[in-house]
Amino acid sequence: MDVFATALPALGEAWALILQPIVLGYLVLGVVMGLAVGVFPGLGGIAGLSLLLPFMFGMEPVLGLALMIGMVAVVPTSDTFSSVLMGIPGSSASQATVLDGFPLAKKGQAARALSAAFTSSLFGGLVGALFLTLFILVARPIVLAFGLPEMLMMTVLGLSMVAVLAGRVALKGLAAAGLGLLLGTIGEADAGGSLRMATYDIPYLTDGLDLVIVGLGIFAIPEIIGLLRQDRAIAKDATLGAGWGDGVRDWVENKWLSIRCSLIGVLVGIIPGLGGSVVDWIAYGHAVQTTKDKSQFGKGEIRGVIGPESSNNAKEGGGLVPTLLFGIPGSGSMAIFIGAIALLGSGDIEVGPAMLRDNLNITYSIVWLLALANVVGTVLCIAASGGIAKLTTIRFTYLAPFLFMLISFAAFQSGQNFEDLLALVAIGLIGIFLRRFDWSRPAFLIGFVLSNPVEKFSNQAFQIASFRFRQGFNEGIEYLFSPIVIVLLIVTVVSVVMGIRQAKSIRVEGDVQSGSKRAPMVFLFVVTAYTVCALINANMIPDYNLTDKIVPLLVGGITLLCCLILTVQMILRPETDALFADKEAFGEDADAPYGLWPTLAWFGGLIAATWVLGFILALAVFLVTFLRVRAQSSWPRTLILTASGIALMCVMAGALNRDFPPGLLQSATNLPWPLN
Repeated sequence: MDVFATALPALGEAWALILQPIVLGYLVLGVVMGLAVGVFPGLGGIAGLSLLLPFMFGMEPVLGLALMIGMVAVVPTSDTFSSVLMGIPGSSASQATVLDGFPLAKKGQAARALSAAFTSSLFGGLVGALFLTLFILVARPIVLAFGLPEMLMMTVLGLSMVAVLAGRVALKGLAAAGLGLLLGTIGEADAGGSLRMATYDIPYLTDGLDLVIVGLGIFAIPEIIGLLRQDRAIAKDATLGAGWGDGVRDWVENKWLSIRCSLIGVLVGIIPGLGGSVVDWIAYGHAVQTTKDKSQFGKGEIRGVIGPESSNNAKEGGGLVPTLLFGIPGSGSMAIFIGAIALLGSGDIEVGPAMLRDNLNITYSIVWLLALANVVGTVLCIAASGGIAKLTTIRFTYLAPFLFMLISFAAFQSGQNFEDLLALVAIGLIGIFLRRFDWSRPAFLIGFVLSNPVEKFSNQAFQIASFRFRQGFNEGIEYLFSPIVIVLLIVTVVSVVMGIRQAKSIRVEGDVQSGSKRAPMVFLFVVTAYTVCALINANMIPDYNLTDKIVPLLVGGITLLCCLILTVQMILRPETDALFADKEAFGEDADAPYGLWPTLAWFGGLIAATWVLGFILALAVFLVTFLRVRAQSSWPRTLILTASGIALMCVMAGALNRDFPPGLLQSATNLPWPLN
């Protein structure tokens, strides 16, 4: 009763704080900024909050919180635009939405997909706010109950979704996940600092690959190249479809799926370190598992949109639980959020138990601001959808150069190194071949996303468990197999069993026909060769740094086994087998009027010109050349579009206080901004 006696007055004070015109004005401003950031692929909430940090010094706490919450809450809503309309993940939290949202847009059902996504996002956001309201005083024991074994099992549960998304050939999906895990281990190990597949002669590799680059490379580059080769609009019939009402009705028909996925989002959001990078995959896997007819997943199944979109908004409410209660950031954006709170007012607001004790009204104002921001953000997204969705009716040749421009800029912001662009091209090539030969890109990405949590949690849990076992066998067993671990283990086993049974009906890359043996086998040999190199490299790590080599050796061994079995199967089976799926043999890619390598050369040319001239000058040359030669545009239109693209880049860089990739010219000559 004491809890409610304290909470109810605080709830009333929170409403009084936020129902002021100036506070609501700041909330709307934050929502608009969040929508603008979310629409651009690869930026996300971290970049948006970084933009706001300089303005937080001394700002009135409620106003600063309204601005930040407005931005944080709607990025998972607005990033749906690029995921659905262009096949480019707007952020790590919208990668699963691409799988079915983009095929719907290509069918001319962009309005239906967006409507279902926004309705699901609104519902998920409200569920997250409601959860935060009810549990903000009682969630402490729940969060504290998750130790290292529990967090490791949550990560393994995320990996179990590979079984669902593996596709027709389960071994291909498993090998793709293993390849993603191995690429995720590149660089210095967290535990002992050993280098894996890296050298200090190339400092860029010591920090590993960034998720933004891998996400853009695996999904954005292959889809842009594929559509550019077709030389048509994203939607074949160049119509949006009258699907706004259909999308809402789809959500009503699947409301229980939305409820379950929202709860998944909340629960995963609570666990620090997981958050948006995995929640949409778990929700997507759940949507697949609970659907009777799985044949449409990957082709335009609306449940594949509703599930992830419900979960990725709900996870913001869950992510605020450890952030507000314990000062433990649930994600990268929450880490910036904690730092920004310390700058507000006189600097006396401190997240954690002290915030619940001394500023409970401020705490609940965050909850209500989160709910309001979701409502305002959804309304604005729907209002803007008509104009933005018309992008699907534009000839893609006019969109492609600007998408290349945006993803190059977004990739460079991850590390501010020219090598970011080279990594984007390399990962893009991997994505192109995974797509071509029907290897599961989602499985690859799940492996990459979870490589660091798997290694970190397993190493730490192993060290603590070893100490407990030295104290007594029972103590070690009790530590490793808590009730929560047992429940998660059962859920994981059930998920894997169901996933293996269902995977053959999933077409993540659509219907891919079989071709000849040669090309698929060459790609398999390349994957096998890299796996062998990674194994040899990991085995060279000294035994006193055993924790640095266990995960690469284990993952590499399993991946190599899968590759060897696939090799034997390819030798024995006929060319008509699903093992030899090849998009270049039959279908859209085979019939495309433009070839793969000439099309990819345009993007490679932009990167090469950037190395010499710097990004802005290279971009000007690239846009003019591409629009005149490839799009066959008139000179007036070419110059207008080029000037618009460069102006957009300058505005974005100035607003976000970001630099452009420099070239050799910048090192030789002192040029003015933005050429420097």
